Amino acid sequence: MMMKILRSNTAHNIRPATGLLGLLLVCSALLISDSFAHQQKYAVTRVLFNPSTNNIEVMHRFFVHDAEHAASLIFGERQTLLESADSRQLFSSYVMNRFSIDATYADGSTTELELEYVGEELDGQFMWVYQEIPQTDNIVAMTIVNLSLRDVWPDQLNLVNIEKGDAIYSLEFAENTEVLTADLTQQP
Repeated sequence: MMMKILRSNTAHNIRPATGLLGLLLVCSALLISDSFAHQQKYAVTRVLFNPSTNNIEVMHRFFVHDAEHAASLIFGERQTLLESADSRQLFSSYVMNRFSIDATYADGSTTELELEYVGEELDGQFMWVYQEIPQTDNIVAMTIVNLSLRDVWPDQLNLVNIEKGDAIYSLEFAENTEVLTADLTQQP
């Protein structure tokens, strides 16, 4: 009988402690995940061989919050992308100076694509920066440099998806990766 009481008391004492510990763990996880959510930097660029326009279209997508914070750090004064067209153009210029594409052709020659600025727009929580260039024939590979926001945050992750025909080639810029090449002759 005494053994039952000890088990009962022990179990009774463990349950509130376990419940409190569980509550503390859940609260800690929420706080940690919230702080990591603000630290998680992620951008996506889409490079599209568009048969309708016969252009190579480049669309960079950034979270507005990340872009504003980075622009303020880069330019040394507060940038309000939601309110200021000048701030958006300044950030767009920064992005264009941190992104480039070298095209390799079937004959082995390589040329840097001189992407033209098309504009930018806000779309909910995202800011888009647009560039394009007329398509040229026989591009067999693309070598891409994507340093956008990576000079601000070393843990910034940039994903570039190249869409040509029915194929999508994905390049992930993380850690110390600054230059990646997609062989457009291979199926992804």
